[in-house]
Amino acid sequence: MTSTPFTQRLTERSLSLGTRLCLGLDPRLDAYEGRDALRQHTLAVLDACAPYAACVKPQLAFYEALGLWGMQLLEDLCAAARTLNLPIILDGKRGDIGSTAAAYAQAWLSGDHAGDALTVNPFLGAETLTPFVEAARANGGAVFVLVKTSNPGQADFQGSGVSEKVAAEVKRLGREEVGADQNELSSVGAVVGATHPQELSGWRAAMPQALLLLPGLGAQGAKAADLAPAFLPGGTGAVVSASRGIQYAAGLDVMAAASAARAFRDELNAALSGSI
Repeated sequence: MTSTPFTQRLTERSLSLGTRLCLGLDPRLDAYEGRDALRQHTLAVLDACAPYAACVKPQLAFYEALGLWGMQLLEDLCAAARTLNLPIILDGKRGDIGSTAAAYAQAWLSGDHAGDALTVNPFLGAETLTPFVEAARANGGAVFVLVKTSNPGQADFQGSGVSEKVAAEVKRLGREEVGADQNELSSVGAVVGATHPQELSGWRAAMPQALLLLPGLGAQGAKAADLAPAFLPGGTGAVVSASRGIQYAAGLDVMAAASAARAFRDELNAALSGSI
């Protein structure tokens, strides 16, 4: 881990490169002739798309599905991302109680295959967030708490004020960390689906010190032009994730992946043209 906090590193990279794009890397074994091809392509896409990305987000499920070899690939991917000075968000949606939560936090927020940040699931209660938040703060990292996910089925359990309660806890944790300064981002961020554009201004107001991770751009149908309300003045405070729409933009064509990443970056910048 670097001594510079995750939120600062991501914001500085976003501003210096002019990008709000989070590069998702979700390698699917059935798309390749074998493991070597998967590894080479995934690392090549990372390298080609890095100039257009503010951060990278491996979805842990795809690496776990590959067994021990997949964990080694994840470590190699994280090492390559660090060489590129690319902040890493591990999308694991972990959440549990007590020592189990602490073990998850140790696994994914420190160590060889850890990221700089981790997505976490608050479903078991606010107390389950504590080990993750403590580990993130100790390592200069961050957590992204699931508040309003991008899938249509989220309404089954995230309605009736549940998401609002989670957002209130995210706000409380942020205020606990950085005080009342509305210009400083907390290490406790939130996942809010880019597929809910009409709600983004409300979530931004509800969590003013939270870095927002907006999944759903591209394959899930979200449009960059609709996402400006999620951002803070100056075009900071949020990153927008696209995975399949980049890594497999045209089969296994790495240059097509880079072109897709560049296009998403440009679309997001155009949407924010009045504030950056």
